[in-house]
Amino acid sequence: MALEAFRLDGKAAIVTGASRGLGRAMALALAEAGADVALGARAEAELAETARGVERLGRKALILPTDVTAYDQVEALVERAVQGLGRLDILVNNAGTAGVRSFAEMAPEEFRRTIEVNLVGVFNGCRAAAGRLIAQKSGKIINLASVLGAAGLPGYSAYSASKGGVIALTKALAVEWARFNIQVNAVAPGWFVTDMNSEAFADAKVRERLLRDVPLRRTGRVEEIGPLVVYLASSASDYMTGQTVFIDGGHTAG
Repeated sequence: MALEAFRLDGKAAIVTGASRGLGRAMALALAEAGADVALGARAEAELAETARGVERLGRKALILPTDVTAYDQVEALVERAVQGLGRLDILVNNAGTAGVRSFAEMAPEEFRRTIEVNLVGVFNGCRAAAGRLIAQKSGKIINLASVLGAAGLPGYSAYSASKGGVIALTKALAVEWARFNIQVNAVAPGWFVTDMNSEAFADAKVRERLLRDVPLRRTGRVEEIGPLVVYLASSASDYMTGQTVFIDGGHTAG
């Protein structure tokens, strides 16, 4: 009976940044739990690969190329997802970007771009889904934050600022939308090796430096994030809202 609470049969989800890495892993986990999934990202060819994975699990997949910094595109993503899947129950705001740059050398445009993708992109997703979720008085929103939203690291000031904003937005929106039975939570991954950071982790010295602060002394495996997202998307987490769950090998516990 406890395990049944984690099932997502008959549910429909949107996952942004679903073309690779953690986004793909989360989309596949939701599909494995029974959800149909609308996949948003800019890279259409890579979205097709994620879609094939969803379909192999017996679920429906929609490929919806989207730039999350453009509100009209995100609004269209939500509408096309509802049209194609018949409903919307789960929204995973995962699309993100990261770069390493010392603050004194960072161009204002680079800072703004990071905020636009990582924070404004989350706003756009939540705002575009707002009317539908409020009207049906139910919904699960999962925003992707980061361990660096709570811990500093040289060269990541823009990224940290954007992810700290995601954590704060998640709390505020959870309180505002609780009366509509919409749960809003965030996942804050620690060090997972993905296409976004694989070059850095290929450097032995950089890898050693980053893992020094991780008690488990390893990076996360992409498949380890899926079960957490399924929990937050399911009825098992109905009494949980406004929380940021760190999946970071103990980084923020040290």
